[in-house]
Amino acid sequence: MRARLERDFERFKRELPDDLPNYIRDTYRIDLTARYLGYTIPHPIGKASGQLSLSREQLETDRAAGLAFVVLKTVIAEDGEGERSMAAWAVHETRMKVERRRSAADREGWTVTWKGRGWDRSFDEYLGLVRAAAELTRSGEIVAVPSVKYHLPRLDEAFRSEEYRYTTQRLKSAWGQGELPLEKDFSPTLAGNDLAGERDQILRWLSEVPAQIRSAADPGRVKLALKVMNARFDDAFQVRMLDAARSADALIVFNRLWDPVQAVAYGGYDLSDRNLRVLAAARAHGIATPTLIGTGNVCSGRVILDYARLGCESVQLHTFFQLPLSEYPATGGTRPQRALHALLFHPHEGLIAGMLDLEMEGTLPRRDGELRFLDLSETVVALPRGEDGQK
Repeated sequence: MRARLERDFERFKRELPDDLPNYIRDTYRIDLTARYLGYTIPHPIGKASGQLSLSREQLETDRAAGLAFVVLKTVIAEDGEGERSMAAWAVHETRMKVERRRSAADREGWTVTWKGRGWDRSFDEYLGLVRAAAELTRSGEIVAVPSVKYHLPRLDEAFRSEEYRYTTQRLKSAWGQGELPLEKDFSPTLAGNDLAGERDQILRWLSEVPAQIRSAADPGRVKLALKVMNARFDDAFQVRMLDAARSADALIVFNRLWDPVQAVAYGGYDLSDRNLRVLAAARAHGIATPTLIGTGNVCSGRVILDYARLGCESVQLHTFFQLPLSEYPATGGTRPQRALHALLFHPHEGLIAGMLDLEMEGTLPRRDGELRFLDLSETVVALPRGEDGQK
């Protein structure tokens, strides 16, 4: 197996094999089947919301590359008159800056900074992208879902229900038949805003926003994931945030950190270290969560396994798709293809190598002759769903 992995790593530097998950299953007897927001997907690697998912061409590139899922750029909710309570987040992107960042533990990683926030084009243009995403999802080749930033009230304010209703209904109409899959984005820039300065306010958002979105979708259903921000408070409060968000269908854990000095969100090993520390604390405290999706400094197959062993059934990444080409071991293909090559086939840091190591340690046994990715998260406590759809 090890010798074969070394050969495949070299062999696939220019081009990945067709039907990648089945190749891995046939060759290594490793089943990478994962889950994202209720969808069964062929492997756990998807693209997070951002400026790499704001056009049909980018979606097609991701489909051709073999990504399991992609989340569209976050649109800013509006009401029937075009008013947007979170309009300050519809900021045009400035040039992205990809740079190295050294963590507090003296590990060098990568981060991407830019001044833009959410979708800055018209809502109608976004709905056209949603229609394309729905077509791709129904084709079975890739899952592509919209992301929204809705009104977030202060403690003494009511939710702007009309904004929730209008935006959700139009997204549902663009998506077409079936449940609408949707991410609600608590963006990292929110952590730097005075809106997020009150703990009780944040906990209210996490506990009440899912009901607001589901009510706005009536009649019909929404499969809702909350992309949870890293708040400006300690780890214990971050665990409380997980507990408060339990009525969502899934949680993306957690968005980037906020640098108050530079006024930018950032990643790197500080981010993954904190995310994994909080997930471990939540498990130690017996916090029952919805399905988890990991995010934050997903830069190797080993990091994917770290998230999986703390309950994450898939991961979404952004920075790793933007590195200088010289940083990828692959010498051909698009950045998503080069990223998949490194994340899966690296003979030391890749997902295949990591799962083989866990087998040797006795941590991950084979079932019916196979190692299964989802077995890594099987001990997570699931919350029952009631007749009203709430967890």
